[in-house]
Amino acid sequence: MTSEVIAALHPAASMPRMNTFTASTSATSPVTVLLPQLRRERRLSQLELSLRVGVSQRHLSCIETGRARPSREMLIALLDALDAPLPRRNEALLAAGYAPHYPRRSLDDPDLGAVREALRHLLDAHDPAPALVLDGGWNLVMANRGAHRLMTLLGVDAEAMLQPGFNLLRACLQPGGLRTLCENEAEVCAALWSRAQHEAAHFAELKPLLEELRPHVPQRVTPDAHTPLLHTRLRSSAGVLSLFSAFTSFGSPLDVTLASLRVEHFFPRGRRDAARARGRLSPAPPATAASRA
Repeated sequence: MTSEVIAALHPAASMPRMNTFTASTSATSPVTVLLPQLRRERRLSQLELSLRVGVSQRHLSCIETGRARPSREMLIALLDALDAPLPRRNEALLAAGYAPHYPRRSLDDPDLGAVREALRHLLDAHDPAPALVLDGGWNLVMANRGAHRLMTLLGVDAEAMLQPGFNLLRACLQPGGLRTLCENEAEVCAALWSRAQHEAAHFAELKPLLEELRPHVPQRVTPDAHTPLLHTRLRSSAGVLSLFSAFTSFGSPLDVTLASLRVEHFFPRGRRDAARARGRLSPAPPATAASRA
């Protein structure tokens, strides 16, 4: 009788709710480890995350402790709110018994034709200054003509070094590598190492490489705060070239491959470096009939 009165006064109380999770008998699972870990990394409380996703804090607590199993849609929403890297989102879905949501296409896949054109446009537009496309493991994907000319100025075999799959982080940090061409070697190595450590949280393939290179990284070096950016000072056949870099990445990628790609553009530090770079990195003009004679 009481329940009938309540239902009459509050019709919504008797309506079925959409389940965001189902009962679970397992108290521990990879999901119960991953979600709290990601939330702590983002410095979010359960309440903050629950508000972002639109569920109650109690529901989220049940999911994190394994008392409930999230639906596929709820798990995707939680991982999106946590800005989890796409590979980790797929891992979490697999651990929960669901199919991965984000594909990993090869860059030569027909569906990525527009992406390849965009990357090539960015590289060509930056020429004659150097530009590279790297994946999440610092493997070379593409390079422009300016990058080839820079390697030649540095006395490096550009054809051997700038092949797809070449690992730039290893080439820079290993003993006797590109680091020896830097006037500010310790400063550059420390900056590269710091950046790679930060990126390893998003790209698991970096972790074994970091362990391999760890013994060769110099002690922490305090960067020169008198300049707004770190400049890499390279000894070349044209003299010292001082360069800084900027990055371009795809917005809101829904493919694991695209999420890992970034374009690194190199710029000369000042007018003198810019003039030197233009003179040395620009392609030689074609020979005229008079010069050939």
